Amino acid sequence: MTDHLVDIGANLTHDSFDDDREQVIERAADAGVTRIIVTGSSGQSSQDALALSKSRPGQLFSTAGIHPHHASDYSPALQATLAGLLREDAVVAVGECGLDYFRNFSPRDAQRNAFQCQLELAVECGLPVFLHQRDAHNDFIEILKPMIDKISAGVAHCFTGDRDALHDCLSMGLYIGVTGWICDERRGKTLQEIVSDIPLDRLMIETDAPYLLPRTLHQKPKTRRNEPMHLTEVLRVVAEAMQESEMTVAQATTANAERFFGLQP
Repeated sequence: MTDHLVDIGANLTHDSFDDDREQVIERAADAGVTRIIVTGSSGQSSQDALALSKSRPGQLFSTAGIHPHHASDYSPALQATLAGLLREDAVVAVGECGLDYFRNFSPRDAQRNAFQCQLELAVECGLPVFLHQRDAHNDFIEILKPMIDKISAGVAHCFTGDRDALHDCLSMGLYIGVTGWICDERRGKTLQEIVSDIPLDRLMIETDAPYLLPRTLHQKPKTRRNEPMHLTEVLRVVAEAMQESEMTVAQATTANAERFFGLQP
């Protein structure tokens, strides 16, 4: 029995959900995914995530932040918008923020600036940070390390790094978010091997829907779109790789999410 799972990262404002968003949320609840943190990744998506969360209080919550892909848009006006959103009860974290040198959709200087500014916002508002890092580990650590003691908590969302990167994150006190990346027999092999290094009290699970559909699903959906109901498959694969029961991992990750985001048990 794996009721009451928390999906700590789903991009439910993505246009791929426009035709059936309510049904997607219902399917998740039917599968035992009873609470979802809706990811904000731009000024607009952060506002949309809040509006969606307000439509289902206690079931949906949201983050407010600027993904490194959108770092070029960062401005004092946008910072003020985020600060306003972060005062809302349904907004439970700053982010998604960080660095992405894999795509470089925004110049690296702009990424570093937007990341620093959002960490400062997290210090001011007392909320945890929802962190993104891809191919930028050294700069990510360099910017985060001096700030981490002033921030209430942080999670390395969608962790895909190696053992050294994992232990760097753990040594700073970060929680680790694991997605369907671990269900990929090619790209996820390293994560399968190191996931048991994550203490149970630092582990959280997420779908990152509509991305990262678990490749281990027995019944493949008609489209490649991922959705929160598939969090149960992430749970299954994580538990197997950790040699723990699904119930143990379910209870730990739910308790961690409640503590991290300040959710009612």
